[in-house]
Amino acid sequence: MGTEIERRFLVADLPAYWLAQAQAHPIQQGYLLTEPDRVLRVRQKDDQFIMTVKSGQGLSRQEEEQTISAELFAMLWPLTIGRRNVKTRHVRTLDGLVYELDIFAENLAPLVMLEVEFRDEAQAHAFTPPSFVRREVTEDGRYTNAALALHGLPDDFAA
Repeated sequence: MGTEIERRFLVADLPAYWLAQAQAHPIQQGYLLTEPDRVLRVRQKDDQFIMTVKSGQGLSRQEEEQTISAELFAMLWPLTIGRRNVKTRHVRTLDGLVYELDIFAENLAPLVMLEVEFRDEAQAHAFTPPSFVRREVTEDGRYTNAALALHGLPDDFAA
């Protein structure tokens, strides 16, 4: 398994130039298994189909991804009804870091969340978020994609 080290932030006012400099990817993902420390999801990103197992919580989590066929995705997708996210991911690299800005749709609109991936925890802790960030939610389990798919926006979310 690989280790994913990322911080997540809610976004307040996103500058227009940021989206213009990013690549957009439509994503739909659904959860087959959701446990407190482990999830199993299927995702369609552009024309790619991926199954992912994530375990752990917070800043550093274990992640294993496997490309699957469109047929397997189609077979599993109905099993995720009621546990899905639809979003557009805007990806850009800046100063050697990968920034993934997710603009959620449907029941999760108007949520906009920024995820930044790091090579190690020291780099993650040293990171200063951009000025358009409203607040960090890395350690707030209610803002994981799985929790959002299951429960929707937290009660205290303010657009």
